[in-house]
This record gives sequence, C-alpha cells and structure tokens, in this order.
Amino acid sequence: MVELSRFGLPAVKFPMLRFLEAVRALHPSTPTIGAPYAAWHAWSCEHPDEFWASVWRFTGIVAEEHPGRDPWDQVVHGFDRMAPPDPELGPLWFRGARLNFAENLLRRRGDSAAIIFRDERGSRREISHDALVAGVARIAAALRASGVRPGDRIAGFLPNIPEAVIAMLACASCGALWSSCSPDFGTAGVLDRFGQIEPRVLFVADGYRYAGKEIDSLGRAREIVAAVPSIERVVVIPFLRDTIRDAALADMRGAESWERFGARGDGAPLQFERLPFDHPLYIMYSSGTTGPPKCMVHGAGGTLIQHLKEHQLHTGIAPGDRVFYFTTCGWMMWNWLVSALASGATIVLYDGSPMPQGSHAALWTMAAEERVNVFGTSAKFLATSEKHGLKPALTHDLRALRMILSTGSPLAAHGYDYVERDVKPGVHVASISGGTDIISCFALGNPMLPVHRGELQCRGLGMAVEVFDEHAKSMRLTAGELVCTKPFPSMPVSFWNDSNRAKYNAAYFQLFPDVWGHGDWAEITEHDGVIIYGRSDATLNPGGVRIGTAEIYRQVEQLDEVLESVVVAQQVHTPIGDDERVVLFVRLQPGLTLGDGLRERVRTLVRASCSPHHVPQVIIQVDDIPRTISGKITELAVRDVIHGRTVKNIDALANPAALELFRNLPELDHSQIP
Repeated sequence: MVELSRFGLPAVKFPMLRFLEAVRALHPSTPTIGAPYAAWHAWSCEHPDEFWASVWRFTGIVAEEHPGRDPWDQVVHGFDRMAPPDPELGPLWFRGARLNFAENLLRRRGDSAAIIFRDERGSRREISHDALVAGVARIAAALRASGVRPGDRIAGFLPNIPEAVIAMLACASCGALWSSCSPDFGTAGVLDRFGQIEPRVLFVADGYRYAGKEIDSLGRAREIVAAVPSIERVVVIPFLRDTIRDAALADMRGAESWERFGARGDGAPLQFERLPFDHPLYIMYSSGTTGPPKCMVHGAGGTLIQHLKEHQLHTGIAPGDRVFYFTTCGWMMWNWLVSALASGATIVLYDGSPMPQGSHAALWTMAAEERVNVFGTSAKFLATSEKHGLKPALTHDLRALRMILSTGSPLAAHGYDYVERDVKPGVHVASISGGTDIISCFALGNPMLPVHRGELQCRGLGMAVEVFDEHAKSMRLTAGELVCTKPFPSMPVSFWNDSNRAKYNAAYFQLFPDVWGHGDWAEITEHDGVIIYGRSDATLNPGGVRIGTAEIYRQVEQLDEVLESVVVAQQVHTPIGDDERVVLFVRLQPGLTLGDGLRERVRTLVRASCSPHHVPQVIIQVDDIPRTISGKITELAVRDVIHGRTVKNIDALANPAALELFRNLPELDHSQIP
C-alpha cells in the first residue's frame, strides 16, 4: 500500500494512511507502511487491544478522563469467545470507560452547517453546529423534565428531517435508548416494533410527502398511542404544516407540539450522561418478514468507535466534508449517516421520493447544488438512473464529489461501469455490506486501494471476516457462508427481552458454534475483495448446484427492457426425483410485454455469462415486486407465496398487495413439468 493520487484527488495523505503511520510509530512490530492491506487487516484482527485502542486515540473519542492512564481499564475482555456477550465472560470492550454518544457527535461548534435538509419539492433548511447544540440542549432538558432517565426508551415515527436528529441526540445525551421507524410503516408494523420495547415518549410528525402526495401520520399515531400504554408523552412536529394547533391533538393521550414540549427546556445548558462503553444506545429491528421483528440493542461505545473507523479510515471523511445517504429513519444507514457529525462533517438529509415525478435527477441536482463529497445510495437507484438515461457527468457539476457509496443489494459490475462512464469518471465507487445486525459494515471501501468492478474493495479493519464451506473450512475464490470468527465492538450488546440470550444465539451462532454466521452467500476474491451473491437463505440449488441470486440479477438487469427482477427456486417433483427449478419474475419498462424473443435473450445472456445451471426455466412478467419498507426485494416472501405458504408478516412489506401477483400462477403448475 502506498500513498496514491486517484479518484480525482490531489496527492494528500488519506486518513487511512495517517492512521497506519501513527500505529506503526507506536507499535514497530506492525506491518510496514508499504505492506499489502491484507497484512494490516490480519494484524488488526489478531491484535484487537492495539488496533481498537489506536482507533480510539486517532479519532479522539471524548470520555471521562483518568489522569496518567487511558480512559479504560481493559480494551477487551473475553476475546477468545464470540457467543452472545455475557456480562462476566465477555466479549466486553473498553471496560471502565465512560462516555456519551451525543457528546462525541456534538464536538464541533460554530456557524458552519451541521445539517442541510432537502425534500422532493426542493425545499431547503440549514442548521449550524451552534444551532444544533442549542436545539439538542432544549429537547434534552425537556426530556429530563418529563422524567426520562438512563435506560428509558424513546421512539421516533418520523420522516428524515432535522428534528429526528435533534430528538435522537437529546435522547442519547440523557442515556436513554432511541428507536425509530419511518412513517411509511403501517400501524401493525410499528406496533410489532414499539410494542415490544415500551417507549415512554413518542416523537411523530404530522405527516410526510412522497411522490407528490401528502400522507397524514397522526391517524396512525393515535392508534399507536392507544395500543402502547407505556407512552406518556407524544411530541408532534409540524412538517406538512407550519404549526400544530392544540385542538388537533386533543384526542391523543399526552400529545403536545414540538414547540410547547421544547419550551420546558428553554435556557437549560446541554448536559451529557457519561455511561459505560456498552450502555445501550439504539434498538434496531430485523426486517420482520419471517416473524416478529427481532429487537437488537446496540451499545453507545461500540456504535461510535465502529462508525468513526468506517467514516474516517475507510471513507476518508474529514471536518467540513458534506456527507449524504439516501435513507429513511427506519434503516440503519440513517444511524450511520448521523454519526458523521462525530468527524466534523455536515450531514445532508433528504426526505421524499428519490425520483419525484418530472425530476428523475433530483438527487444528482441536490448533490451538485450542495457540493456533496460523499454520496450514499442503493444499487437499485444507480440501476434506475441508468435505465432513465441519466448522465450527470454531462448535466451536473459534481466536482466536489469524490466517493459514491452503494448498499442495500450487491452492485453489479455494469453499475460500476455506469458510474465511471456517465456519473463522474474517476470517482471512487465503494460498494459496502454489513447490516442492521452490526449497525456497520463487514466489507467496504478503502481510498488507498484500487476498485475492481463487481467487488467490494476490502474487509473492514478489525473485522475477522471469512467465507466458510459447510464443514467450517475457510475458503477463497469459492462462494460460501460469510462469517466473522472474532468479536468486534459493534456486536449487539443484547436482544430485547432475551434474558437467556436464546434469540441472540439462534440469530447468529446456530450455523457454526462460536462463529458469527451473517447469512450472506459470498466469496473472497483474488484481489482480497469480496463479492456478495445474496442472502444464503435465498440461494438457489438446481441440480445440487448452489447459486446466489445476485449472479442472475447482475445479468438480467443489464437489459434495457427490464426495470427490476426477482428470482426464486421452486421445489418440483420430476420423474427422476425432487429438485428445484429457477423461476425469474421481471418488471419491464412501461408499455412492454414479455415475449419469447426477450425470454430467449435473457436465457442466452445468463447462460453465456454464468452457467447452464443459472438459466431460468420459467420467466414471468409481473407489474410489481414486493419489497421491505427499507426497499429490499424480499425473495423469501415470493418463494412462500408460489409454494402456497403463508407470508408470516406482511406488515413488514412496503407493498404487500404485490404478493397477489405471484399467487396461483398457471406457469408454475407442477403438473406441467415433464
């Protein structure tokens, strides 16, 4: 690894390089600065005490100080075990340290922008660092005046607006736990989540806008409050309207406006409860498509140090950078984005449709106008931009843009080509992958490494990621189960209502004892990068050959006619025994109909680019494809429907009516199989 000028950047020292130099100066036994990244990655996993302590110092984490020694007594206790964390056995990180998450995110002061907010109508708000601190102080004092104490739960049913950030930071400053859902959740979906954690305070907006429509939130808020008796106060934020009248809230228990609630904290100074490193910060949720959502509790310290590492080392975020991610408050990328404040960055929030009617380039316009440096999105958004023929390189001034992050689903090789050709030649494309379970990434980017199309650049420092076969043997250049073999700080500290840790163990440690099984089907490449082929529980197995769904998506969605697709395995009974066949559903461009010619082109492309085993035996056109509320295609729900099984939790879907398009299709009649 050497210092390089690439991705349109001047020849400066990346934060990653400065970090390695600092580590090398303190620990001469570490790899040399010119050693391959793989050597540094191995060191970071084998020497967690040196590595994570170095991250703490390099990023300047603020904590209670102990003159003459480190803020902690021990970096990690119980590193030799990885099963669900035990209060005595470990793994336990930075024992003895006391810190506050919000204090670390609110270090910067001044009149420069901390938050820039945009919406689909083009509205804009800007909040300075000083104004953000004042806003958090006001709401935090109001929470304390309302009796909120460390360990209490606070919930947000909110669009992606600045008040969501302020409420979360106020909650964190008090040592309470924050949990949020986006307002496109139905009442049942919210109750499946908030009903489990019993929040004392609910923050809600009066509504939100999407694709030109105004959607009311107060009706669902009333239903939520009525069904969750723990809610004592409801704080209503005006978003669709300029103000909230008390009369509009008269029939909702404990409801008052944002302004009236905040007045309880007028003039109060900002205070921070410094608590143990693993004190709970966030409650996050699994998608809930296979049963009630699991409630994952993430600690303040683990979340903070992991995000700082990913932001500063792997993304190169520095004070004054402008960082954007298209997300809602119901997806972990919102939490990840907000943490960029801890690096002195300006966070850019956007609420609404990424492609509002008549303005498919709205996000690219926002990126240009706000001089965004790091632009985060999904593989689907990039593919859709390409389908719409958008060429921001020709239409927008993206000189400030140096990195495009993509997650949510694997970014196909042609997606890299599109960005290089039509968005910004030379920009750093980093596909990243991790999840809500770890509130961070297992594999992501590195500004000091080359980008290989179709691959995630590297495994994250300190993350002992490997690929196992069914016998727990580590593999390279072959697809298998993505695992993590050693503890890391952002493992959940617990699951909610899981005193014997049975839910935690079942979620990650059933496949391989004492090894984190993440549920992704992946490969470590010859470049030491990573390819994600899809979820391992959705892999296809025709003729006994295991295939990741992303392998097929990468080919099919190159076709101009195809907007998106979903592929599943159908269990079939044939004269020579039971097997699976590959079934592909496609949503086409408006006005197009699937014919034999397009079917044959799909099959030819998949056969030539993959293998005969990958070729869909059945290809069916549908008008919609079911997605979770966070926007991910749900292959498991489609698979259940075509097999006549009940989908366990349709409230987790953004468009549950789409499931009916897959039910009782004559093309999938078993009797037609020769």
